[in-house]
Amino acid sequence: MSRNLISDDGISRRMARIAVHAFHLSCVVALVVALVVPGEPARWATVAALLGMTTMLIVGIVLSRAALEEIEGQRALIEDARSAHQQVEELFAMTDMLQAAEDHDDAGAVLMATARRLLPEFGGALYVFNNSRDRLDIAARWNLSDGFDPSDVLLPSNCWALKRGKPHINDPHADTLCCMHHIGTAATVEVPMMARGSVHGLLILSLEAKGSFDRLKDVRRLARALADSMSLALSNISLREKLRTQSLRDPLTGLYNRRYMEDALERYISLAERSGTATSVVMIDLDNFKHLNDAHGHAKGDAVLRDVAGQLVSALRPSDVVARYGGEELLVILPNCGIDAAMIKAEALRARIEGLSEAHGAVITASFGVAGVPETSTSPNDVIPMADAALYSAKQAGKNCVRAADRRADKASPRLAAG
Repeated sequence: MSRNLISDDGISRRMARIAVHAFHLSCVVALVVALVVPGEPARWATVAALLGMTTMLIVGIVLSRAALEEIEGQRALIEDARSAHQQVEELFAMTDMLQAAEDHDDAGAVLMATARRLLPEFGGALYVFNNSRDRLDIAARWNLSDGFDPSDVLLPSNCWALKRGKPHINDPHADTLCCMHHIGTAATVEVPMMARGSVHGLLILSLEAKGSFDRLKDVRRLARALADSMSLALSNISLREKLRTQSLRDPLTGLYNRRYMEDALERYISLAERSGTATSVVMIDLDNFKHLNDAHGHAKGDAVLRDVAGQLVSALRPSDVVARYGGEELLVILPNCGIDAAMIKAEALRARIEGLSEAHGAVITASFGVAGVPETSTSPNDVIPMADAALYSAKQAGKNCVRAADRRADKASPRLAAG
């Protein structure tokens, strides 16, 4: 159909040119008659020739202006096509780079670089949902100004774009409905990032200039394209993180699982051998846990396990490893910690666990066994059995207490080799 339109337009132009040339020829003939033939007919021929030439001049001017306007229109179309081609190339490059993004920081850096090239006069911000999905944390922001300074945290209930699942423009100067989180004088367009049926984040573009509302409306399509590319990347990052967490964490307590604990123990003891420091292991078993499940139900038992895990994590250092060893048994790795210091920490943990009794309306206690390399053991293979044996001694001593494994007889001799 487009070819037919182009063909019809070309035929019309050729017919117009033929008509102009015919009119021009008739004017020349009238002028020649006026010069050759004397009398009244000559005057009328002269008048006709002058009128024809004047008309031809006017028509030529009109056609010239129309041609100039057509040329300008074609130039604008060419420029728009060139700009669209550049945008498509930038978006393809952005999508390619996002495939290598490992976390939100990487994805935010790619988005920021692309947005600065495509929309250099616009400010922007990227928000990403946290793990509990009760708030969005800022991952990247660029081209900040006095009128645009996004906050570090955003609540989903305060954002119209997230509530509606559609782009939303905040412009105080145009009296639009603004989100509760919107601050500053700059106008913004907010685009939710949706992929696989869920929202993963929010893209904000800002502009502080005259006619901001109309310009933000014009860039909504490009903003959606940026958001679509980012949403898929954020979805992939979230999926990878979920799979990684499932492979390393216990789903009930959120603690590390046994496989990760065993790898971490070998790594810590290997580093301790190089640096000449000690590594301690604390084995923990909740007392009478089967009776707790029978009397109060397994839901209560699960709640107790989660709270005990929370108490352990909050009381220890970030470098310490807390893992669920199996059932109601937990294990703590304390790097760069001798057995005496480990005994003190274990007693503090025992008191914190016992303090949960009142909150749960049941007696909650735990027994502890402590062992360490090199003071009681020589390798990862025997430190856990020795901590388990010390735990058994604590059970035999009446439970709710801390016991340490026997120290090695050759403890005073050189014990670690420098690597």
